[in-house]
Amino acid sequence: MRWKLPFSPWHLLLMPLALIFVLPLVQMVLTSFMSSAEINQFPPKLIPTSLHLEGYRHLFAETKALRWLVNSVIVSGIAVVAHLALCSMAGYGFARLKFAGRGLAFVLILATVMIPIQLLMIPTYLMFARIGIVDTLAAAYVPWLASAFGIFLMRQFFLGLPVELEEAALIDGCGRWRTFRSIVLPLAKPALTTLAIITLLWSWNDLLWPLVAISDDSRFTLQIGLANFQGMRRTEWSQLMAGNVLATMPLIIAFLVAQKKFIATMTFTGIKG
Repeated sequence: MRWKLPFSPWHLLLMPLALIFVLPLVQMVLTSFMSSAEINQFPPKLIPTSLHLEGYRHLFAETKALRWLVNSVIVSGIAVVAHLALCSMAGYGFARLKFAGRGLAFVLILATVMIPIQLLMIPTYLMFARIGIVDTLAAAYVPWLASAFGIFLMRQFFLGLPVELEEAALIDGCGRWRTFRSIVLPLAKPALTTLAIITLLWSWNDLLWPLVAISDDSRFTLQIGLANFQGMRRTEWSQLMAGNVLATMPLIIAFLVAQKKFIATMTFTGIKG
């Protein structure tokens, strides 16, 4: 009698890989509940003997962590909403509308992905300084209003949708905008969810550009605030780990909620070209 595994053989490979990625996250959470003495002792302890909340108390009492969290939510929220609106309209235009220079314009937009962000910092900073948004939250979210990747993702998804659905709506008297809003967008929910998750991840974790454009600590995002926790002589590790937990958990929750649609979109856009 042939013995059969109760799960896919691929799980024998994926489970150890999953543990490699999960263990640092678990250790970060456990360290956030350790006392400073436990964290600094040698050999290091992996599991706290008791739960200590001093890291979280110091985080909220001695820093502007809640304000930084609100700033990050504002920046990421605006980035996600703007991406969904602008990238979906641009992607639909490149997928369905016929106009002169469409192919060249799309290639030029994709070419911007190849430009390192470091080359854009000085001209972007000078442009933002002229319009007066340096050292404001606007400096953090304006670069995230749209992206070449978002336009590419939405275009690929729209190319995979049957054109007949839109043609039937146009024959019934729907205009192009109403067809896009009432027919196309409801079908694009998986792609929109994926774009929202990716945009949230990128904008939430953005550190380099806000670090250049923002100097007022009341306008820091959470990532900039956490970067300032590490001093030259001493680092409060329990406080730093508590801040990392605060910064990481919203992203994990968002991905767990939307993971099915995320995987569905990656499969759909990979089949249709």
